[in-house]
Amino acid sequence: MNKPVYLFLLLILMSTMLSRGVAQTAKSDSGWSELPPIPDPIGFAGSFAGVSNGTLLVAGGANFPDGGAPWTGSKKAWHDHIFALQKPDGKWKLVGKLPHSLGYGLSITWKDSFIIIGGSNEKGHYADVSMLKFNKDKLSITTLPVLPKPIANTSGVLLGNTIYIAGGIESPDAQNAGDNFWAMDLSAKNMAWKKLETWPGPARMFAVAGALDGKFYLFSGAELVHGVRNYLKDAYQYSPKTGWKKIADLPSAVTAAPGTAYATENSLRIFGGDDGKAAADAALPREKHPGFSKQVLSYSPLTNTWSVADQIPAPAPVTTTLTIWNGNVVIPGGEVKPAVRTPKVLMYKTIKH
Repeated sequence: MNKPVYLFLLLILMSTMLSRGVAQTAKSDSGWSELPPIPDPIGFAGSFAGVSNGTLLVAGGANFPDGGAPWTGSKKAWHDHIFALQKPDGKWKLVGKLPHSLGYGLSITWKDSFIIIGGSNEKGHYADVSMLKFNKDKLSITTLPVLPKPIANTSGVLLGNTIYIAGGIESPDAQNAGDNFWAMDLSAKNMAWKKLETWPGPARMFAVAGALDGKFYLFSGAELVHGVRNYLKDAYQYSPKTGWKKIADLPSAVTAAPGTAYATENSLRIFGGDDGKAAADAALPREKHPGFSKQVLSYSPLTNTWSVADQIPAPAPVTTTLTIWNGNVVIPGGEVKPAVRTPKVLMYKTIKH
């Protein structure tokens, strides 16, 4: 082989290897990966999720066990299982059961405990609050003060040692969403729920809550008026010292996005959600639903502005929980289209800005 041809082929080979290296780096730097899937072929929506003593716990939820949908005659089933994953490359284990089947409530991780608040099943909505602890392969469940009213499809977050809860619906046949705003200090000697002043906007369910720099945030959700949903883009900030104020609207609704919002050092991020566009298209058959938003929206309190920070690289789930495990965002299961669940567990490498 003459020298010019040899050099030409060598350059092609080096270019190919370099291109492959760049592609591999881009893939590994994307921030997204998957944990072992939930051990169910269908998956669940409305599951609770949290962390106790370094173990990821996923509990309850609902699905259509035959893989169908309400409009095909399938019946929704609620579940009481509690699954545990002790390391990212491990296997899920069934470690216990909830006091009863339950889903669509609020999940809070506090210290070494995972707290389950409210929720619903085929019998109705609940005001129960349970604290789960998992340690040395043993699960314990204790009860905390009940909510002022039963609630499901709510939003909330931990701010310091205090749980804040906003909105939801009180019963399966509720015609209007709630404007409830409750708080309970977990460090108080005599824990009790307090009713607080509500936000200066519509009542809502399926909102997204967040906490940053000592303030509570309420984003989007759906207003329910006489049983009809209105997808919301408004947002509010609450200071325990000064109360509520309205902040910049979202670019689009993020109804039922995995909650809570993820807090970076100076922003709050919301992963996906239902923007309501498909719901507004009456001519769109349910089986042709395109899925939910894949945008990761970022809110900056400093500038009171929104931006698109990332894209979810898989079908984006709603009606599920966002929790932090080993410093990373974890989104287990959820609903990727109406009535369609997923057993996938998404993980996003967190950022510091």
